Amino acid sequence: MPQPISLAYSLSQAEEGWRWSVYDEDGVTVANGADADRDAAQAAVDSALRSPPAATAFLKVV
Repeated sequence: MPQPISLAYSLSQAEEGWRWSVYDEDGVTVANGADADRDAAQAAVDSALRSPPAATAFLKVV
């Protein structure tokens, strides 16, 4: 069974609206975007957190 993936996000106000990013445990951006209003940006973040990238994107070759 795959390990749960821990993600973090940032949401910040920008001149043209709101910018957001979702990061994996290593600080790599796995999703980002911008929206005109905060509610739309938060909804996009929530969607990205519910549907993280495929687990294979997190495999590391050692």
